[in-house]
Amino acid sequence: MIQKSLLIFIAVFISINSFAQSPVKYDTVSVGSSKQVVSYSGAENLPLLLFLHGGPGSSRMKQAEMFTNLLQKHFLVVQWDQRNTGKTLALNKSSAPINLRLMHNDTYELVQLLLKKFNQKKLYLVGESFGTVLGFEMAKEHPELLNAYIAFSPVVSQAKSEQILLEKLKRYAKENDNELAQKELSTVKIPYGDYLQMNYAKKWMLVHDGHSLSADDLVVYDKYIKDWSDTWLSTWNEVIGKNLFKELPKINCPVYFFLGTKDLQTNFGIAKEYFETLKAPRKKIFVFENAGHSVLTEEAEKVQKIIIDDILNKPLKN
Repeated sequence: MIQKSLLIFIAVFISINSFAQSPVKYDTVSVGSSKQVVSYSGAENLPLLLFLHGGPGSSRMKQAEMFTNLLQKHFLVVQWDQRNTGKTLALNKSSAPINLRLMHNDTYELVQLLLKKFNQKKLYLVGESFGTVLGFEMAKEHPELLNAYIAFSPVVSQAKSEQILLEKLKRYAKENDNELAQKELSTVKIPYGDYLQMNYAKKWMLVHDGHSLSADDLVVYDKYIKDWSDTWLSTWNEVIGKNLFKELPKINCPVYFFLGTKDLQTNFGIAKEYFETLKAPRKKIFVFENAGHSVLTEEAEKVQKIIIDDILNKPLKN
């Protein structure tokens, strides 16, 4: 889903310094009748670990070293720019209208391709934010292909999550006598009717979180949301319609949740409640008191060590 700060919103377009432990290899593969880009870091004989980025449409490939530098010593780490994202978008725009079914099919096809290419029977699957929507579907339909499913800031009942956030922002606007915020937020409906509704909701979330937005910032922000919505808003509204409490009460593979208590975008309380009710052969939750929606990067060293020590090397006993 859309990230929490303006810098993260536009970071997908900016290259950052890396500190790779092993050379990154890029590959173009045929998935869903389109060319899609993946990267590999680590030795090919190590267990496969595939990351499903969020957004939708927010590549993590340029940022990957900051949250995989330790993992690369223990896994062959795979990053994937999903269709109409990052390096994949640079190669080709999706010829088919994007919806969740298409994205689910892409995910399954890529998993099959990776397992065959590296001669492995299963892989570790990591989803972040929107990526967890694709990950939960894989865990539901093909648990036999997963050593474990690892969900960061999971999307569980997004309609409820976004409504809670909207009401919080409305109270904040009223308490601060912000007439513009009250006016704009009064037009927002969940699911979103158009890009302006999402624009208002996310803009005032940034203000609520202490970000100061200049007039120039708002111009950049508005263009980003407009461009994003042209491609992804209908798909995101599909996500908003999902409710894992009803749709996925049980998963037949090991499941691990990583949550930040300050996460308002994929509400911490909702995710924790779902984890407690979820049935799985093995499950464990890791909670970070000082993290928000981007727990993967906010606590990068800690989460990597947990994946290595508690999931790879010491899996939970049945």
